[in-house]
Amino acid sequence: MHKKTARQIIFYLALLALWQALIISKLWPGYIFPAPLKVAAAVIEGFRNHTFLIGIMVSFKRLLIGYGISIVFGGTLGVLLVKFKILEQTLGNLILGLQTLPSICWFPLALIWFGLSEWAIIFVVIAGSLFSITMSTHSAFKNIPPIYIQVGKNMGARGIGLLWRVFIPAAIPSLLIGLRQSWSFAWRSLMAGELLFNCLGLGYLLSMGRELNDMSQVLAVMFLIMLISIFIDRLIFGRAESGIRLRYGL
Repeated sequence: MHKKTARQIIFYLALLALWQALIISKLWPGYIFPAPLKVAAAVIEGFRNHTFLIGIMVSFKRLLIGYGISIVFGGTLGVLLVKFKILEQTLGNLILGLQTLPSICWFPLALIWFGLSEWAIIFVVIAGSLFSITMSTHSAFKNIPPIYIQVGKNMGARGIGLLWRVFIPAAIPSLLIGLRQSWSFAWRSLMAGELLFNCLGLGYLLSMGRELNDMSQVLAVMFLIMLISIFIDRLIFGRAESGIRLRYGL
C-alpha cells in the first residue's frame, strides 16, 4: 500500500474513533450529535430510496448550466480586460469589487428578477463564479512573461496564431487554478441558493433534515457534499493539473 494512502486511512480511522468516543462520552444527546453508524445508515437509506441520487442530479444540472455560462462570459470578459486598457481601468475595478460580495447577497436580486424558479438559483451560481473566472483569466494573460510574446513574434506568430501558440499555452497553468477556485465558489453558491429556496437538490435535503430535526440526514448530506467536492476536484482538476505539470516539466 502506498505510504500516502496508508496515512490517509489511518487519519480518517482516527477521526471516526474520536467521533465514536465523543458519542460514548454522552456529551451531547443522540438527536443532536448522532453516531457514525446512524449517519452511515442515513446515507445508505438516501441512496436506497433514490432521494440522494435525485438530489445530486438536480444540483449538478444547475451547477453545470451556471458554471458553463460563467466560463464562457467570464473568460471572454477577462480577455477583453487584458486587450482594452480602458476596460481594465474602469470595469476591472467594478468586477474586483463584485467578486468580494458573498454569493448569498445576490439571492434577493435573483428572486426579484426570476421569482421562485430554477433560474434564480442558477443566477446565484453565475454571480458566485463569473467574476472569479473573469479576474483569474485577466491575471493569467496579464502575467505572461513578455519574452514569450516577443519570441513568438520573432518566430512569425501573429494575430490568432500568437493567441493559440503563445498566449493560451503560457496562461493554461494559471487558468486552471482560476477554474479550480471558481468551481468551489460555484458549488458553495449552489448550496446557499438551494438552502434558501425550497426545491429539489442537495441543499434542499440539508434544509429538510434541519426542519425535521434529523441530524443523521443533515450530517449525511454534508458528508455527501464534501465527498462530491473532493471527487470532482481530484477527478477533473487534479488530473488536469498533473497532466499540465508533466507536459511543462514542473
